[in-house]
Amino acid sequence: MSAAIVFHTLAALSYAGLALALWRALSSGQGVVLAGQWGRLGVLAGLIFQGIALYDGIARDGQLLISWSLALSAAVWLGIIVFWVESLLVRIDGLLLLLLPLGALVCALVVLSPAAQLIARSDNAALRSHLLLSLCAYGLITISAAQAILMSALDRRLHFPRGSTIATAKGIRSALGRILDAQPPLLAQEQLLFRVISAAFIALTLAIITGSLISISISGHWLPFDHKTVFTLLSWVTFGVLLAGRRLKGWRGRLALRYTLVGFAFILLSYTGSRFVLGVILHRI
Repeated sequence: MSAAIVFHTLAALSYAGLALALWRALSSGQGVVLAGQWGRLGVLAGLIFQGIALYDGIARDGQLLISWSLALSAAVWLGIIVFWVESLLVRIDGLLLLLLPLGALVCALVVLSPAAQLIARSDNAALRSHLLLSLCAYGLITISAAQAILMSALDRRLHFPRGSTIATAKGIRSALGRILDAQPPLLAQEQLLFRVISAAFIALTLAIITGSLISISISGHWLPFDHKTVFTLLSWVTFGVLLAGRRLKGWRGRLALRYTLVGFAFILLSYTGSRFVLGVILHRI
């Protein structure tokens, strides 16, 4: 059994245990609280387990391996890291009700689907840097899209508390309704969203630059004109326009959420979707 499977299992158990403790606290009316330093240390332990697992699974023996499950695990891992750092400054414990079960789920998926594809010429340091930057960018963009969807659900609940599908039924709030009610205010989430988008834009910019340099050294062309390049550049432009609009015109709210989801859709078309289809549906890995 590889270290990646062992540590992904430990991470899944850590996240699941913390999620269960938070849900019990919420169900008993105590609210969602990280329990101070011990709670944060518990999340940090899960992050360390998952980080070790990802390192062994992706950068094994000086090579690079990737699969849809490892990419998903890396995305969620980056999202929980962003939460953990942000939680030191702002009270956003309610997000753990979503992040911890998601973390446990993706770690379990890696254990159940451990097969990974060896990336050709990954012993090249420049190519390794480019691929890791790309993975970070795609992961952060995925997390920003997930948060945008959550914020859209919260916005809808505020405007249509009784008419939405997650409204109360016979006077008893649904489990999903309880989770949404425990989430941080939209303003705090919006600030967190733009921090994630800013980090994703920087990583994506560096990935495009390093990819261009590698392409020049190999083929003499700046970038190959294929669907992955086109959709990646469209995503980069979308997030660049969003950040510029935020800084110059104060864009926020639903407009910002739409731009985030459009940028994520471009990334999904450029990489994640094709990888999932090839690796899982067509079994071509």
